[in-house]
Amino acid sequence: MTRTAQTTQTDDESRKGLRQEIKDAVSVRAAVLVIGVLALQLAFITSYIGAFHQPKPHRIAVAVTSPDTQIADEALYRFDRLPGEPLDPRTVGDEASARRQIAEREIAGALVINPRGTNDRLLVAGGAGGALAQALTEIVTQLEQSQGRTVRVVDVVPGAAGDARGLSAFYLVVGWCVGGYLCAAILAISAGARPANAHRAVIRLGALLLYSAAAGLLGAVIASPVLDALPGSVWALWGLGTLVVFAVGALTLALQGLAGIVGIGLAILLVVVLGNPSAGGAYPYPLLPPFWQAIGPALPPGAGTYAARSIAYFRGNGAGGPMLVLAAWAVVGATVTLACAWLRRGRATVA
Repeated sequence: MTRTAQTTQTDDESRKGLRQEIKDAVSVRAAVLVIGVLALQLAFITSYIGAFHQPKPHRIAVAVTSPDTQIADEALYRFDRLPGEPLDPRTVGDEASARRQIAEREIAGALVINPRGTNDRLLVAGGAGGALAQALTEIVTQLEQSQGRTVRVVDVVPGAAGDARGLSAFYLVVGWCVGGYLCAAILAISAGARPANAHRAVIRLGALLLYSAAAGLLGAVIASPVLDALPGSVWALWGLGTLVVFAVGALTLALQGLAGIVGIGLAILLVVVLGNPSAGGAYPYPLLPPFWQAIGPALPPGAGTYAARSIAYFRGNGAGGPMLVLAAWAVVGATVTLACAWLRRGRATVA
Protein backbone atom coordinates (compact mmCIF):
# COMPACT_ATOMS: atom_id res chain seq x y z
CA MET A 1 0.00 0.00 0.00
CA THR A 2 1.35 3.36 -0.97
CA ARG A 3 1.90 6.21 1.48
CA THR A 4 -0.91 8.20 -0.16
CA ALA A 5 -3.39 5.32 0.24
CA GLN A 6 -2.39 4.87 3.87
CA THR A 7 -2.90 8.58 4.54
CA THR A 8 -6.37 8.51 2.88
CA GLN A 9 -7.39 5.46 4.91
CA THR A 10 -6.23 7.12 8.13
CA ASP A 11 -8.19 10.30 7.31
CA ASP A 12 -11.33 8.25 6.59
CA GLU A 13 -10.96 6.39 9.87
CA SER A 14 -10.47 9.68 11.71
CA ARG A 15 -13.61 11.18 10.18
CA LYS A 16 -15.61 8.03 10.98
CA GLY A 17 -14.25 8.08 14.49
CA LEU A 18 -15.15 11.73 14.92
CA ARG A 19 -18.68 11.16 13.63
CA GLN A 20 -19.11 8.24 16.00
CA GLU A 21 -17.82 10.31 18.92
CA ILE A 22 -20.32 13.06 18.09
CA LYS A 23 -23.16 10.52 17.86
CA ASP A 24 -22.10 8.99 21.17
CA ALA A 25 -21.83 12.40 22.85
CA VAL A 26 -25.04 13.92 21.43
CA SER A 27 -27.76 11.49 20.42
CA VAL A 28 -30.54 12.44 18.02
CA ARG A 29 -32.95 12.61 20.95
CA ALA A 30 -30.60 14.91 22.84
CA ALA A 31 -30.20 17.14 19.78
CA VAL A 32 -33.98 17.45 19.44
CA LEU A 33 -34.30 18.33 23.13
CA VAL A 34 -31.54 20.95 22.82
CA ILE A 35 -33.40 22.53 19.91
CA GLY A 36 -36.52 22.53 22.09
CA VAL A 37 -34.59 24.26 24.87
CA LEU A 38 -33.43 26.91 22.39
CA ALA A 39 -37.02 27.50 21.31
CA LEU A 40 -38.08 27.74 24.96
CA GLN A 41 -35.31 30.24 25.66
CA LEU A 42 -36.31 32.44 22.72
CA ALA A 43 -39.94 32.26 23.81
CA PHE A 44 -38.87 33.33 27.32
CA ILE A 45 -37.04 36.38 25.95
CA THR A 46 -39.90 37.30 23.62
CA SER A 47 -42.57 36.92 26.31
CA TYR A 48 -40.85 38.92 29.04
CA ILE A 49 -39.64 41.74 26.81
CA GLY A 50 -42.98 41.81 24.97
CA ALA A 51 -44.89 42.17 28.23
CA PHE A 52 -42.62 44.67 29.98
CA HIS A 53 -40.87 46.79 27.35
CA GLN A 54 -43.60 49.40 26.98
CA PRO A 55 -46.21 49.39 29.79
CA LYS A 56 -49.24 51.40 28.77
CA PRO A 57 -52.37 51.97 30.87
CA HIS A 58 -55.58 50.72 29.33
CA ARG A 59 -59.03 50.99 30.89
CA ILE A 60 -58.00 51.37 34.52
CA ALA A 61 -61.21 51.20 36.54
CA VAL A 62 -61.63 54.53 38.32
CA ALA A 63 -64.59 56.24 40.00
CA VAL A 64 -65.51 59.93 40.05
CA THR A 65 -67.60 61.44 42.81
CA SER A 66 -68.63 64.90 43.95
CA PRO A 67 -71.46 66.43 45.97
CA ASP A 68 -72.25 68.32 42.76
CA THR A 69 -73.40 65.62 40.31
CA GLN A 70 -73.00 67.96 37.32
CA ILE A 71 -69.30 68.44 38.09
CA ALA A 72 -68.88 64.67 38.48
CA ASP A 73 -70.58 64.05 35.12
CA GLU A 74 -68.37 66.62 33.41
CA ALA A 75 -65.23 64.94 34.82
CA LEU A 76 -66.56 61.55 33.73
CA TYR A 77 -67.01 62.91 30.21
CA ARG A 78 -63.38 64.10 30.11
CA PHE A 79 -62.05 60.85 31.55
CA ASP A 80 -64.04 58.76 29.11
CA ARG A 81 -62.64 60.58 26.08
CA LEU A 82 -58.94 60.45 26.80
CA PRO A 83 -56.90 59.20 23.81
CA GLY A 84 -56.11 55.50 23.97
CA GLU A 85 -58.75 54.80 26.65
CA PRO A 86 -56.34 54.71 29.62
CA LEU A 87 -59.29 54.90 32.04
CA ASP A 88 -62.56 53.07 32.52
CA PRO A 89 -64.46 55.69 34.54
CA ARG A 90 -67.74 55.50 36.33
CA THR A 91 -69.54 57.76 38.85
CA VAL A 92 -70.39 56.76 42.40
CA GLY A 93 -72.67 58.41 44.91
CA ASP A 94 -70.14 59.51 47.49
CA GLU A 95 -66.66 59.00 48.87
CA ALA A 96 -67.79 56.18 51.15
CA SER A 97 -69.03 54.21 48.14
CA ALA A 98 -65.75 54.86 46.35
CA ARG A 99 -63.72 53.59 49.30
CA ARG A 100 -65.92 50.49 49.56
CA GLN A 101 -65.44 49.66 45.87
CA ILE A 102 -61.68 50.10 46.20
CA ALA A 103 -61.66 47.76 49.21
CA GLU A 104 -63.68 45.19 47.26
CA ARG A 105 -61.27 45.47 44.27
CA GLU A 106 -64.00 46.70 41.94
CA ILE A 107 -62.02 49.83 41.05
CA ALA A 108 -58.37 50.87 41.21
CA GLY A 109 -58.99 54.39 42.53
CA ALA A 110 -61.38 57.30 42.78
CA LEU A 111 -61.28 61.06 42.26
CA VAL A 112 -63.16 63.02 44.90
CA ILE A 113 -63.92 66.47 43.44
CA ASN A 114 -64.36 69.49 45.68
CA PRO A 115 -67.14 71.68 44.22
CA ARG A 116 -66.19 74.68 46.39
CA GLY A 117 -62.53 74.91 45.41
CA THR A 118 -59.83 73.65 43.08
CA ASN A 119 -58.20 71.10 45.39
CA ASP A 120 -59.36 67.51 44.79
CA ARG A 121 -58.33 64.16 46.24
CA LEU A 122 -57.34 60.98 44.41
CA LEU A 123 -57.88 57.75 46.34
CA VAL A 124 -55.55 54.91 45.30
CA ALA A 125 -54.69 51.42 46.56
CA GLY A 126 -50.94 50.88 46.77
CA GLY A 127 -51.51 47.31 47.94
CA ALA A 128 -52.84 46.42 44.49
CA GLY A 129 -49.47 47.29 42.94
CA GLY A 130 -47.31 50.38 43.08
CA ALA A 131 -47.06 50.68 39.29
CA LEU A 132 -50.85 50.81 38.95
CA ALA A 133 -51.25 53.52 41.60
CA GLN A 134 -48.44 55.52 40.00
CA ALA A 135 -49.93 55.28 36.51
CA LEU A 136 -53.36 56.36 37.73
CA THR A 137 -51.83 59.26 39.64
CA GLU A 138 -49.96 60.53 36.59
CA ILE A 139 -53.02 60.38 34.33
CA VAL A 140 -55.38 62.09 36.75
CA THR A 141 -52.81 64.73 37.78
CA GLN A 142 -52.22 65.77 34.18
CA LEU A 143 -55.94 65.94 33.48
CA GLU A 144 -56.56 67.97 36.62
CA GLN A 145 -53.77 70.40 35.76
CA SER A 146 -55.31 70.94 32.33
CA GLN A 147 -58.44 72.12 34.15
CA GLY A 148 -56.50 74.43 36.47
CA ARG A 149 -57.00 72.13 39.46
CA THR A 150 -54.68 70.34 41.87
CA VAL A 151 -54.95 66.84 43.30
CA ARG A 152 -53.76 65.30 46.56
CA VAL A 153 -53.13 61.55 46.51
CA VAL A 154 -54.48 59.48 49.41
CA ASP A 155 -53.46 55.83 49.62
CA VAL A 156 -56.44 54.14 51.25
CA VAL A 157 -54.93 50.62 51.00
CA PRO A 158 -51.20 51.22 51.43
CA GLY A 159 -48.65 48.47 50.93
CA ALA A 160 -46.73 47.11 53.89
CA ALA A 161 -43.44 48.72 54.85
CA GLY A 162 -41.58 45.59 53.80
CA ASP A 163 -43.45 45.19 50.51
CA ALA A 164 -41.58 47.40 48.03
CA ARG A 165 -43.92 48.44 45.19
CA GLY A 166 -46.30 45.59 46.07
CA LEU A 167 -44.07 42.89 44.55
CA SER A 168 -43.84 40.53 47.52
CA ALA A 169 -47.06 38.69 46.63
CA PHE A 170 -45.79 38.12 43.10
CA TYR A 171 -42.41 36.79 44.22
CA LEU A 172 -44.06 34.55 46.80
CA VAL A 173 -46.31 33.01 44.14
CA VAL A 174 -43.41 32.63 41.70
CA GLY A 175 -41.52 30.71 44.39
CA TRP A 176 -44.52 28.46 44.97
CA CYS A 177 -44.84 27.83 41.21
CA VAL A 178 -41.15 26.95 40.88
CA GLY A 179 -41.46 24.46 43.71
CA GLY A 180 -44.57 22.94 42.15
CA TYR A 181 -43.11 22.10 38.76
CA LEU A 182 -39.68 21.11 40.09
CA CYS A 183 -41.21 18.71 42.63
CA ALA A 184 -43.49 17.21 39.97
CA ALA A 185 -40.59 16.90 37.50
CA ILE A 186 -38.49 15.02 40.06
CA LEU A 187 -41.38 12.69 40.88
CA ALA A 188 -42.07 12.12 37.18
CA ILE A 189 -38.54 11.18 36.14
CA SER A 190 -37.67 9.21 39.29
CA ALA A 191 -38.87 5.93 37.72
CA GLY A 192 -39.19 6.51 34.02
CA ALA A 193 -40.60 9.19 31.80
CA ARG A 194 -44.24 8.10 32.16
CA PRO A 195 -46.34 6.80 35.07
CA ALA A 196 -46.03 3.01 34.98
CA ASN A 197 -49.37 2.34 36.63
CA ALA A 198 -52.26 3.96 38.42
CA HIS A 199 -50.87 3.17 41.86
CA ARG A 200 -47.68 5.07 41.12
CA ALA A 201 -49.68 8.03 39.80
CA VAL A 202 -51.78 8.12 42.99
CA ILE A 203 -48.66 7.93 45.16
CA ARG A 204 -47.02 10.76 43.20
CA LEU A 205 -50.10 12.95 43.58
CA GLY A 206 -50.17 12.17 47.28
CA ALA A 207 -46.50 13.05 47.67
CA LEU A 208 -47.11 16.25 45.71
CA LEU A 209 -49.99 17.17 48.04
CA LEU A 210 -47.80 16.72 51.12
CA TYR A 211 -45.05 18.80 49.53
CA SER A 212 -47.60 21.47 48.57
CA ALA A 213 -48.87 21.78 52.14
CA ALA A 214 -45.32 22.12 53.48
CA ALA A 215 -44.26 24.59 50.79
CA GLY A 216 -47.42 26.66 51.23
CA LEU A 217 -46.97 26.93 54.99
CA LEU A 218 -43.25 27.72 54.91
CA GLY A 219 -43.68 30.31 52.16
CA ALA A 220 -46.48 32.04 54.04
CA VAL A 221 -44.47 32.09 57.28
CA ILE A 222 -41.40 33.52 55.56
CA ALA A 223 -43.37 36.22 53.72
CA SER A 224 -45.51 37.29 56.66
CA PRO A 225 -44.13 36.92 60.21
CA VAL A 226 -40.46 36.32 59.35
CA LEU A 227 -39.81 39.07 56.77
CA ASP A 228 -42.93 41.14 57.55
CA ALA A 229 -43.43 41.65 53.82
CA LEU A 230 -47.11 40.72 53.60
CA PRO A 231 -49.91 41.42 56.08
CA GLY A 232 -53.07 39.37 56.16
CA SER A 233 -53.92 35.90 57.45
CA VAL A 234 -51.07 33.39 57.46
CA TRP A 235 -53.66 30.61 57.39
CA ALA A 236 -55.27 32.00 54.25
CA LEU A 237 -51.87 32.41 52.59
CA TRP A 238 -51.03 28.84 53.59
CA GLY A 239 -54.18 27.57 51.89
CA LEU A 240 -53.44 29.63 48.80
CA GLY A 241 -49.84 28.43 48.67
CA THR A 242 -50.90 24.80 48.97
CA LEU A 243 -53.34 25.25 46.11
CA VAL A 244 -50.80 27.08 43.89
CA VAL A 245 -48.07 24.47 44.39
CA PHE A 246 -50.42 21.53 43.86
CA ALA A 247 -52.06 23.10 40.79
CA VAL A 248 -48.72 23.72 39.09
CA GLY A 249 -47.39 20.31 40.11
CA ALA A 250 -50.50 18.48 38.90
CA LEU A 251 -50.32 20.38 35.62
CA THR A 252 -46.70 19.30 35.22
CA LEU A 253 -47.50 15.65 35.97
CA ALA A 254 -50.39 15.74 33.50
CA LEU A 255 -48.30 17.19 30.68
CA GLN A 256 -45.50 14.76 31.46
CA GLY A 257 -48.00 11.91 31.34
CA LEU A 258 -49.21 13.08 27.92
CA ALA A 259 -45.88 13.99 26.30
CA GLY A 260 -43.13 12.38 28.36
CA ILE A 261 -40.14 14.49 29.27
CA VAL A 262 -41.24 17.09 26.71
CA GLY A 263 -44.24 17.72 28.94
CA ILE A 264 -41.97 19.22 31.58
CA GLY A 265 -40.86 21.78 29.00
CA LEU A 266 -44.50 22.47 28.15
CA ALA A 267 -45.22 23.10 31.83
CA ILE A 268 -42.36 25.60 31.97
CA LEU A 269 -43.75 27.23 28.82
CA LEU A 270 -47.17 27.73 30.43
CA VAL A 271 -46.09 28.65 33.94
CA VAL A 272 -42.79 30.52 33.44
CA VAL A 273 -42.70 31.77 29.86
CA LEU A 274 -46.36 32.78 29.59
CA GLY A 275 -47.54 32.83 33.19
CA ASN A 276 -44.96 34.94 35.01
CA PRO A 277 -44.87 38.03 32.74
CA SER A 278 -48.68 38.05 32.54
CA ALA A 279 -49.19 37.59 36.30
CA GLY A 280 -49.66 41.28 37.04
CA GLY A 281 -46.64 41.37 39.32
CA ALA A 282 -44.30 44.10 38.14
CA TYR A 283 -47.11 45.67 36.09
CA PRO A 284 -50.74 44.93 37.04
CA TYR A 285 -53.15 43.85 34.32
CA PRO A 286 -54.29 47.31 33.12
CA LEU A 287 -50.67 48.16 32.23
CA LEU A 288 -49.94 45.00 30.21
CA PRO A 289 -50.37 44.56 26.44
CA PRO A 290 -53.69 42.94 25.42
CA PHE A 291 -52.37 39.38 24.92
CA TRP A 292 -50.73 39.15 28.35
CA GLN A 293 -53.64 40.98 29.95
CA ALA A 294 -56.01 38.35 28.52
CA ILE A 295 -54.11 35.19 29.49
CA GLY A 296 -52.78 36.32 32.88
CA PRO A 297 -55.90 35.70 35.03
CA ALA A 298 -56.32 32.19 33.57
CA LEU A 299 -52.81 30.95 34.43
CA PRO A 300 -51.59 29.89 37.91
CA PRO A 301 -49.06 32.73 38.48
CA GLY A 302 -51.62 35.42 37.66
CA ALA A 303 -54.43 33.83 39.65
CA GLY A 304 -52.09 33.26 42.59
CA THR A 305 -50.68 36.80 42.58
CA TYR A 306 -54.12 38.42 42.46
CA ALA A 307 -55.41 36.18 45.25
CA ALA A 308 -52.31 36.79 47.41
CA ARG A 309 -52.76 40.57 47.17
CA SER A 310 -56.45 40.19 47.95
CA ILE A 311 -55.66 38.19 51.09
CA ALA A 312 -52.85 40.51 52.19
CA TYR A 313 -54.51 43.89 51.63
CA PHE A 314 -58.21 43.52 50.79
CA ARG A 315 -59.47 41.02 53.42
CA GLY A 316 -59.86 38.36 50.74
CA ASN A 317 -62.12 40.46 48.52
CA GLY A 318 -61.72 39.43 44.89
CA ALA A 319 -59.86 36.21 45.71
CA GLY A 320 -62.77 33.87 44.90
CA GLY A 321 -62.38 33.86 41.12
CA PRO A 322 -58.60 33.28 41.12
CA MET A 323 -58.98 30.48 43.70
CA LEU A 324 -61.48 28.75 41.40
CA VAL A 325 -59.00 29.06 38.53
CA LEU A 326 -56.29 27.40 40.62
CA ALA A 327 -58.70 24.69 41.77
CA ALA A 328 -59.61 23.99 38.16
CA TRP A 329 -55.94 23.55 37.21
CA ALA A 330 -55.47 21.23 40.19
CA VAL A 331 -58.50 19.07 39.39
CA VAL A 332 -57.80 18.87 35.65
CA GLY A 333 -54.11 18.15 36.22
CA ALA A 334 -54.81 15.35 38.71
CA THR A 335 -57.55 13.87 36.51
CA VAL A 336 -55.37 13.83 33.38
CA THR A 337 -52.47 12.34 35.36
CA LEU A 338 -54.66 9.48 36.59
CA ALA A 339 -56.27 9.01 33.18
CA CYS A 340 -52.87 8.67 31.50
CA ALA A 341 -51.87 6.07 34.06
CA TRP A 342 -55.09 4.08 33.64
CA LEU A 343 -54.83 4.17 29.84
CA ARG A 344 -51.25 3.00 30.03
CA ARG A 345 -52.32 0.19 32.34
CA GLY A 346 -55.08 -0.77 29.89
CA ARG A 347 -52.68 -0.91 26.94
CA ALA A 348 -50.27 -3.01 28.98
CA THR A 349 -53.07 -5.45 29.92
CA VAL A 350 -54.16 -5.81 26.29
CA ALA A 351 -50.58 -6.41 25.22
